[in-house]
Amino acid sequence: MGAQAAEERSGPCIDADLIDRAESAMAVLKRRRRSVVTAESCTAGLVCAVLSHVEDASKFLQGSFVTYTKANKSQALSVDPALLARQGSVNEAVARQLVAGALAHSPADIALAVSGVLGPSPDEDGNPVGLVYFGCGLRGTEPRILRRDYGKRPPDLLRRYAVMDALALLEEEAGA
Repeated sequence: MGAQAAEERSGPCIDADLIDRAESAMAVLKRRRRSVVTAESCTAGLVCAVLSHVEDASKFLQGSFVTYTKANKSQALSVDPALLARQGSVNEAVARQLVAGALAHSPADIALAVSGVLGPSPDEDGNPVGLVYFGCGLRGTEPRILRRDYGKRPPDLLRRYAVMDALALLEEEAGA
């Protein structure tokens, strides 16, 4: 299938609503003179990609760590492998460590983390489709953690929900 046929079938990956949400979050970062880094698993870098569409993004967006596997979460962001073995990668403790690891490996002022299960089936630890944890925190503070259970829905819809909620959390925490 060609690129045009694929686009017609699925629509644009980054639509105007996502960009509007990113612009709102980046406006707060700009106003507060804070930079951001993302640590993404189930969204596979889409939060960072959406943020990159905002004008002057390079002044406030440091980049992203896409850590899809447990091994990469440990190696790239220093998430405790024993924690991952005990509790899996979709939980509050891992979201906290993703935030801490992203800040430790980046010059950013604030880190935004997303880890969840977008399906189409549960993950290897038995976490259900639609379960997502978000973490967001400023350097030197405890991150705020959110848990969302969107239910079993198509992966692309879950990814969209997760990106929108991640950007909303970023906007709230950047303004704190």
